[in-house]
Amino acid sequence: MVVPDSQDEMYYPPIELQRDAHVPDFNTYLELYKKSIENPDAFWKEVADEFFWKKPATGPMLQHNFDVTKGNVFIKCMEGAKTNVCYNVLDRHVKRGNLGEKVAYYWEGNCPDQHTEITYSQLLCQVCKCANVLKKLGVKKGDRVSIYLPMIPELVYTMLACARIGAVHSVVFAGFSAESLCERIVDAQSCVLVTADGVYRGEKLINLKQIVDEALEKCKERGCSSVAKCLVVKHPALRTKSGASCNKLQTPWDGACDVWWDEAMRGSPEQCEPEWMDSEDPLFILYTSGSTGKPKGVLHTVAGYLLYTYLTFKYVFDHRHGDVFWCTADIGWITGHSYITYGPLANGATSVLFEGIPTYPHVGRLWEIVQKHKVTKFYTAPTAIRLLMKYGREPLQKYDLSSLQVLGSVGEPINPEAWLWYHSVVGQGRCPVVDTFWQTETGGHVLTPLPAATPLKPGSATFPFFGVEPTILNEHGEELEGEAEGYLVFRRPWPGIMRTVYKNHERFENTYFKKFPGFYVTGDGCRRDKDGYYWITGRIDDMLNVSGHLLSTSEVEGALTEHPGVAEAAVVGRPHAVKGECLHCFVSLKGSTDFNYSLVQELKTLVREKIGPIATPDFIQNAPALPKTRSGKIMRRVLRQIARNDRDLGDLSTLADPKVVELLFNQRNEAAA
Repeated sequence: MVVPDSQDEMYYPPIELQRDAHVPDFNTYLELYKKSIENPDAFWKEVADEFFWKKPATGPMLQHNFDVTKGNVFIKCMEGAKTNVCYNVLDRHVKRGNLGEKVAYYWEGNCPDQHTEITYSQLLCQVCKCANVLKKLGVKKGDRVSIYLPMIPELVYTMLACARIGAVHSVVFAGFSAESLCERIVDAQSCVLVTADGVYRGEKLINLKQIVDEALEKCKERGCSSVAKCLVVKHPALRTKSGASCNKLQTPWDGACDVWWDEAMRGSPEQCEPEWMDSEDPLFILYTSGSTGKPKGVLHTVAGYLLYTYLTFKYVFDHRHGDVFWCTADIGWITGHSYITYGPLANGATSVLFEGIPTYPHVGRLWEIVQKHKVTKFYTAPTAIRLLMKYGREPLQKYDLSSLQVLGSVGEPINPEAWLWYHSVVGQGRCPVVDTFWQTETGGHVLTPLPAATPLKPGSATFPFFGVEPTILNEHGEELEGEAEGYLVFRRPWPGIMRTVYKNHERFENTYFKKFPGFYVTGDGCRRDKDGYYWITGRIDDMLNVSGHLLSTSEVEGALTEHPGVAEAAVVGRPHAVKGECLHCFVSLKGSTDFNYSLVQELKTLVREKIGPIATPDFIQNAPALPKTRSGKIMRRVLRQIARNDRDLGDLSTLADPKVVELLFNQRNEAAA
């Protein structure tokens, strides 16, 4: 890598940010990156020295085999070392860093009048009490605990309590169905389930306990009775002033299994000795749904995940002691694990823990919270950015956003239009946008700008993080040099990479290492430009081969959304007798735009002009709504089936609104007729 020279395409970080940044300029980045690749032991040992180790490592910082032809794939970090993650993210600060009275979390509930703050000392106390409750319920080192909670402080308490006693937590997003929860409990064989009586999402009240009971019944039908106890939190929004449950929903109850959180925590000791864990002991399982098949239980381990989330958080967000960091994700996803819980706490950071939705009770809710807590570093998804773009600048102009210093993007490639709006409107032209690429499997950022060091290109994930060595392969596994497009793979491990698929190492090897032995295969397509910048082009299964040309669906989507009448677009392939595959585009229009022949021609022309004639869509379909999961991700495998008019759709349990599917089938067939 060299310092890029295409300055007309780039945005440079403000000088004031560079003065005292952890990585102040691009040359410093290059020096550190070189050290992390050429001398990884020395590089990662400096990071490890920030933490407490009950027993030092006896082996190298990293060992691995990525080549399935040479035996089992494995990754090890700091073999022989013993530590405890909970001790390092809490006790280390409270006992040694004098941060006990520093705020760890500002909690903001579904409504603005629901809020509280939790200091590091209070957090440690609640975690220890919860750890003692779990032990009293029979949880031991190595046991699995399923957590099905909304974004309330008890979710963090439970995760860290598991880490403290050596239990393996499995957080399940509290928007998933009973079927999805059941699948995850059965696979993990969890012995305790922690949930809440209910939760509000906007104005909608959801009976979580009822969903849990349905899931446990399904587990029993499948011969799984592993859950011995269900610990139930009374949600703050569903309590009377005295703390009792409101009558807003009926909470089903099984006295033999169910335990109220408050009753269990009352009188529980405020101290709990941590369980000292081997460096490669499991920390948590997090299930990814994937395109097909049953969810994969991605397993992360103690030492490597701690080091990697600590360093990525510190450098990617240029964390400082006085910062207030806000990641808007749900902890049910890896973003929340790494950049709401473990990464910020490892750095002694203050974070916002947000339960609500961006548009309730008004469309300025996010900006209201930024102003209230003087948020300095803000991390959200392109989906949220595009949603808020629809409402224009006015909701932002009511609030003071001058505290913001760094903006982050996560979850999917961000289209340049959304990047520019984020930078110019939210960041007021002065905040770098760190567009981070990573996965549940990677544990933390792997391609990302550093806010003071990296000249930015809108839509590019830019360069690799320290210790990460990417390359691009063609279909035959040949490495491509210079400007290139193909499969994104990684040559070596970093501390935070997953270790296996829970109880299925063969699936781990087949999914990530079999296609190109010697490399970790991300499943994503990637383009590298003449300056060495990496651009994620979307999942490989979302890339299309049209007449021998590899086309990125996200690139076509970006072109379509540049039309002023298009709010959102999703592109999939469908069979074509001549081309092999052709483009089928679903477009959601802004309120005043009519879907007609003229618009379709405008969109085809726009794509042709932006990408080239080969990318001209064969089909453009009006989509008043798109099939999305409860976390807001578009289910492209469903769109592929609709484009093919194939109703064999598989599992739709994670869809937010299943009625959307039938609507799109009907519209497709009406258009075809």
